[in-house]
Amino acid sequence: MVASMDAVKLQQLDSQGFCVLPGFMGAELLAALQDRVDELFAIEGIDAGSEFKQEAGARRLANLVDKGEMFERAVAMDEVLQGVRHVLGAEFKLSSLNVRVAEPNEGGLQPLHIDMGLLPDARGYATCNTVWMLDDFTPQNGALRVVPGSHKWGKRPQEVLADANAPHPDELLVTGTAGDVVVMNAAAWHGGTRNRTARPRRAMHGFYVRRDVPQQQYQKKLLRAETQARLGPELRRVLALDDPLNDELCASGVQLSGFMKY
Repeated sequence: MVASMDAVKLQQLDSQGFCVLPGFMGAELLAALQDRVDELFAIEGIDAGSEFKQEAGARRLANLVDKGEMFERAVAMDEVLQGVRHVLGAEFKLSSLNVRVAEPNEGGLQPLHIDMGLLPDARGYATCNTVWMLDDFTPQNGALRVVPGSHKWGKRPQEVLADANAPHPDELLVTGTAGDVVVMNAAAWHGGTRNRTARPRRAMHGFYVRRDVPQQQYQKKLLRAETQARLGPELRRVLALDDPLNDELCASGVQLSGFMKY
């Protein structure tokens, strides 16, 4: 398991807008996440992911912090949070923890987008995504695509591209092995590609925002009382469970443009 994000990875975050942590999860955590994700899909059936928006060609699970100790562990791992902190600064929180499965036989395509439509402002970047590869990401099975350096452009792709679904001449496919984790400045142009294989491709997304931005999924409202009661101070802070500003932002129903998130 990666001990820390070294200077090379942090420089890649700055220059490319993303970096990959090979083998980060380790065998035990990877197996725990894979098994629990499959179990939740079986339990929730057609209601899987009902706490979140749905999309054609993909299946989702949502509100995962409430659904297993392994998810609690993942969202607060120091090495990943180091990358999130590098993008967002010291004041950030988990916005949502979901699974997205690119369905086989051409499912999973997304237009290039930036998460929540949020461009950097006077306070800096507002969003950072982490993509946990629960299966290998290959050129054929719906891997993430990113346009390196696009987080510096200060533009939303749908505002300047004729077709945000089309391949971009500068995009890269982010491939890797189950157990790898991608840390991505979510102002970088990115999206899912088509899964052209006969097998689904699973990934978990831990999405973080600055503390002045509303959560996509209001953790304080979604997490059961018994879950909240057992969480320690560090995880409560990551989830913004005791943050009056977050309560105000989420209760006000603030709507942000471009709500798509990979």
